[in-house]
Amino acid sequence: MSARARQDNQQGYVLHTYAFRETSLVVEAFTRAHGRVAMVARGAKRPRSALRGSIMAFQPLGLSWSGRGELRLLLRAEWQGGQARLQGRALLCGFYLNELLLKLLPREDAHEQLFLDYQSALARLAEAAEPGAVLRRFEKALLRELGYALSLDRDSVNGERIDPGRSYAYEPERGPVAVNGAAHAGLVLSGKTLLDIVRDDYSDPLTLQQAKALMRLLIGHRLEQKPLNSRRIFEELRQL
Repeated sequence: MSARARQDNQQGYVLHTYAFRETSLVVEAFTRAHGRVAMVARGAKRPRSALRGSIMAFQPLGLSWSGRGELRLLLRAEWQGGQARLQGRALLCGFYLNELLLKLLPREDAHEQLFLDYQSALARLAEAAEPGAVLRRFEKALLRELGYALSLDRDSVNGERIDPGRSYAYEPERGPVAVNGAAHAGLVLSGKTLLDIVRDDYSDPLTLQQAKALMRLLIGHRLEQKPLNSRRIFEELRQL
């Protein structure tokens, strides 16, 4: 087997698994060097499978696989340690991050910086950091890596610097546009919010609230308004 067809001990995380035939699983993984990779874990559903206990979400793994097609063969998954388990709300946030990667990140497209951003987000969530700020930072990083870096510090119409004291409508394909007194049907944000997002400063509750609305708008636009299962679960839990 050629070296190109086999990869050994690659840093990665499991994003999602689903049943494949009677005893196997398909593992969707996010790896540092190869991006998103899909692999078959043969026999992983059997009680004595060596893979059964090692295919864990939100835990750093050393992944080894072989093959060249769209679906590779998972050979080993070895826990690397160092990441506290996500619980409660943090766990739901982790599922949200994974779903974003599954739905927006193409396979076999390496994004090393995004991998590091994901790793950092999991660590922050496990530390019981403010989850909203963690999610906003990751969403912003994801959009940047996909080629949709946010335009936040200048008015998209005239190029003037954003004024923290003014209000701006945000148009997904253009960016912020100053609102000149007239009512606007779209999303309107304060200039201060836009500049806070540039600095990744979410200490102001209004910034955090408006940043959430902005990221929902932009991610929904990239998903062509297709719903996210994790977001639906969030909403259902809030109503309990």
